[in-house]
Amino acid sequence: MYEIVEKRVLNENVKLMKINAPLIAKKAMPGQFIILRIDDKGERIPLTVADYDREAGLITIIFQEVGLTTIRLGKLEKGDFLLDFVGPLGTPSHLEGYKHACVIGGGLGTAIAYPQAKALHELGCQVDMINGFRNKDLIILEEECKSVADNLYITTDDGSNGTKGFVTDILKEQIQHKTYDLVIAIGPLIMMKFVSKLTKEHNIKTIVSMNPVMVDGTGMCGGCRVTVDGKTKFACVDGPDFDGHLVDFDEAMMRQKMYKKEENHKCNLEKY
Repeated sequence: MYEIVEKRVLNENVKLMKINAPLIAKKAMPGQFIILRIDDKGERIPLTVADYDREAGLITIIFQEVGLTTIRLGKLEKGDFLLDFVGPLGTPSHLEGYKHACVIGGGLGTAIAYPQAKALHELGCQVDMINGFRNKDLIILEEECKSVADNLYITTDDGSNGTKGFVTDILKEQIQHKTYDLVIAIGPLIMMKFVSKLTKEHNIKTIVSMNPVMVDGTGMCGGCRVTVDGKTKFACVDGPDFDGHLVDFDEAMMRQKMYKKEENHKCNLEKY
């Protein structure tokens, strides 16, 4: 059993939890994830390791209440327990050797982008962060991102925070007068697709984090397959980081929609 030792509400639908999992905290690295199960009747879901504290033995997860399990998870409180909490899984991000990076988070993807920026910052890399949200009420982790970024740019679709536009608008402005040797983009598939398209035009190495449907997290079920450079890869063991210039985003977006009907049905059942 894994105890929830802290819970924070980041916005209306996004929660942060710190879980007591010392063995995972001892090994976790940026880019990796865990798979949890609330109880013996629950499904297994993957969540990225948003942060870790090796000394305290804590793993931080951040999730949006969009499906049955995340809705149930969001109802738990400090002092409650999770039945299963498995990890760290996936291949850690390779972040050594970069001098000037731009880390981009779209919506909830900011929670995954933050540990990447933090790791780069600790390695002595100059880090710019660009975070995009639909509106100002959805902005998360602003102070945390400020602490690890040399420059933080936040934009919203509606301009309610004072800056209107997409993350690609700001990236396009920055690469006019800055030289990045790495761009990391994490968020909605459509956002990562257009960031990768832009950076490919400027020959900037770009890493994206793929988070498709996943069941076992060990490469056995095949649910998380993605096409990279014309080859089938599994996000759980080959990723989740991949070269953004080689990912077939159109296929990934089509696969992402496959279980929408079933997901909505499950959420509607939970209401009754």
